[in-house]
Amino acid sequence: MHKVAITGIGIISCLGTDIEAVASSLRLGKSGIVVDKKRQELGFRSPLTGAIQNFTPHRTLSRKHQKTMPDFAVQAYTAAMDAIFMAGLAPEEIQNGETGLIFGCDSSCIAAIEQARILLEEGETKAIGSGLIFRSMTSTITMNLNTLLKTKGACWSISSACSSGGHAVGQAADLIALGRQERVICGGAQEINWESMCSFDGLGAFSTRIDAPETASRPFDEGRDGLVPSGGAAAIVLERYDLAEKRGAKILGEIVSYAFSSDGDNISVPSKEGIASALKRGLNNAGMKPSDIEYICAHATSTPLGDAAEADSISIVFGEKTPPVSSTKSMTGHELWMSGASQVVYSVIMAQQGFIAPNINFEKPDQSSEKLNIVRETILRPPRTVLCNSAGFGGTNSCLILRFDL
Repeated sequence: MHKVAITGIGIISCLGTDIEAVASSLRLGKSGIVVDKKRQELGFRSPLTGAIQNFTPHRTLSRKHQKTMPDFAVQAYTAAMDAIFMAGLAPEEIQNGETGLIFGCDSSCIAAIEQARILLEEGETKAIGSGLIFRSMTSTITMNLNTLLKTKGACWSISSACSSGGHAVGQAADLIALGRQERVICGGAQEINWESMCSFDGLGAFSTRIDAPETASRPFDEGRDGLVPSGGAAAIVLERYDLAEKRGAKILGEIVSYAFSSDGDNISVPSKEGIASALKRGLNNAGMKPSDIEYICAHATSTPLGDAAEADSISIVFGEKTPPVSSTKSMTGHELWMSGASQVVYSVIMAQQGFIAPNINFEKPDQSSEKLNIVRETILRPPRTVLCNSAGFGGTNSCLILRFDL
C-alpha cells in the first residue's frame, strides 16, 4: 500500500475564489450567506443562499469550451487548474494513463430546464443544440475536464448526495494507495442556481432567518432552524507520496484513511449508528485511537435532526472528551455535493496557515451538542490530524482522516 500525498488545492466558494481570500474568511469567521432577491420575487420560503463574488473563469478556458460546461463545471476547472499549479505539475506530467479524474456531483439541473424551455418555445428539438447534452449529464465535470486536461487514467463522477465530494476524494486516495494510479485530480462541485433549490425550499428544509443572513447557518446550535444552500467547486491533487517526494513537490498533507458506511434506514433522516460506523472504520483503517484526532471538521449542516445525529455519533466514538469540533458550513452554508471535498480543502488551509476555524453562530448547545467541544472562537494553532465527516440522503456516509506533519 502506498502513502497518499496532498500536493495541491483549489477552491471557488462563497468565502472567496482564491486560497488567501478563503483563508481570511475562515480565520475571521466571515459568512458568505446573502439574501437572493430573485428567490424573494419567485416566492421562495427562504431566499437565503451562499453567493460567489467576483469569479473569473481560468484564462485557458475559451468560450467554445464553455458551451459544454455548466457554471459549476467551469468553477471546477478553475479550481483544478489552481490545484495543479500549486502542485507544480506541468501539462505533460498529467497527460498520461497514470493520472485520473474523480469528482463528486449529483445533479446538473439548470441544463435540463434550459433544454425543455427551448423545446417548448421553439416547437422542435433541433433548436436545442449539442452543448446542452454534455451540460445536463451528472458526469459533466469529469467528461469536460478529461477533454481539457487530456488525462488518460480514471475518469468518472461519484453521485452520492451530500457525501459525493468525500467519497470522490476517498476513492481517489484508494486508487493511489492500491497502485492503480500515480496521481488523481479529485474534488466536488455544486450548482448554486435557484432552479436546483426550489424543491428543497418546498420541503421547508431551509433557514428563514432572512433579517440576518450571516447568522442563519447555525450548526449544532439549539436555535438552528434549517440549512442554507450554497455551492461552488473544490479540487485536490493527490499523488503517490514517494513520487511526489522524488519530484521535489511541496507536500501539504496526507490522506491516511478513507472509510464509508450506509445507514440502511431512512431516506432523509441520518442515523447516528451509521455515521458512527464510518468514524470507527476510519480510525481503524488509520491505525489510530480517538485521542489521536486533533480536530473534527464536521458535516453539520444546521438541520435539527442531522446535527443531532452527528453529534451523538461523535460522542459514541470519542466519549466524554472530544477533540475541537466545528462546521465550516456555519460560514459557507451547505455546499451539498461539493461539501466533502471542500472540507478537505478548508482543513489543508487551516493546517498550512496555523489555525482552526470557528463554528460561528453557536450560542447555546442542545442535549446532543453539549457533549462536544465546539470551537466558538478561532484557535490559533494548526491541527496535525483532522477527521472530515460527510453524510448524504439515502444514509451514505464518508470519513476521511488527514495528517499534517508540520
